[in-house]
Amino acid sequence: MFDKKILVTGGAGFLGSHLCAKLVSGGYDVLCADNFFTGSKRNISSLLDASNFELMRHDVTFPLYVEVDQIYNLACPASPVHYQFDPVQTTKTSVHGAINMLGLAKRVKARILQASTSEVYGDPEIHPQPESYRGRVNTFGPRACYDEGKRCAETLFHDYEQQHDLSIRVMRIFNTYGPHMHPNDGRVVSNFIVQALNNEPITLYGDGSQTRSFCYVDDLIEGMMSFMALETDGVGPVNMGNPEEYSIRELAEKIIALTGSRSTITYKPLPQDDPLQRCPDISKAKSLMDWAPKTPLEEGLQKTISYFEDLLQAR
Repeated sequence: MFDKKILVTGGAGFLGSHLCAKLVSGGYDVLCADNFFTGSKRNISSLLDASNFELMRHDVTFPLYVEVDQIYNLACPASPVHYQFDPVQTTKTSVHGAINMLGLAKRVKARILQASTSEVYGDPEIHPQPESYRGRVNTFGPRACYDEGKRCAETLFHDYEQQHDLSIRVMRIFNTYGPHMHPNDGRVVSNFIVQALNNEPITLYGDGSQTRSFCYVDDLIEGMMSFMALETDGVGPVNMGNPEEYSIRELAEKIIALTGSRSTITYKPLPQDDPLQRCPDISKAKSLMDWAPKTPLEEGLQKTISYFEDLLQAR
């Protein structure tokens, strides 16, 4: 066992549960904190009997007093369906959560990683998006509670680094998919898979030509842990995602083929502020950590489809 005690906020969520599992299997002492707004005990059920895993129901908008060596701050609803349900609380989770976790990191002298997002770029004018791009975000739009909350959290992390010499890591996460995704989170991969498995019409917004990049969760978690382990401070935000780009229509057609579904494709108007292009420039992650995703899209989709097949059968 390692001496390190690691706190993962949002640890029962999609990314958090995979991170907890990887840390536990690596022998780290893991404290998982989650308020279960979008997280699920099902995601971390296999860890509950592990001697080096502890689960705590906690909302990061309130201070937390624990002794830890590292903090992964992943707590925040990340899909439009969930973060638009209570936009004020979403902003509080990003901003108050950052303040509380940074305060904890300052007190116990812990290194802390912020799970930021590609949404800080808004609907980008530059493609692909490098970390130097400042973004184009609508402060009054339906996505603003998430976009601006995460942008403010990045500012807080930077200021704590400058003012209090805190060891911080800010990771801008691009579209990630895999097992433990919420079936009703409104994200394109989970939406399409659930609709395809149920032989329901697959809903495309706009004409389907808008593009996204899709990173399999195992690759993302490997990058996240490599970034936390990096001994160089002051590197600024780092993009992590898969730079291979696909149109939303291509993704729908691929999922229909992989599931053998009878689903047809239907079209609806594009939601306000939905970006037309989203793709990371990951040259910084490559140079700092020699990191790049390895899982081909079809392989990752097959694993994700198998997860949803089991989930839907269980229901």
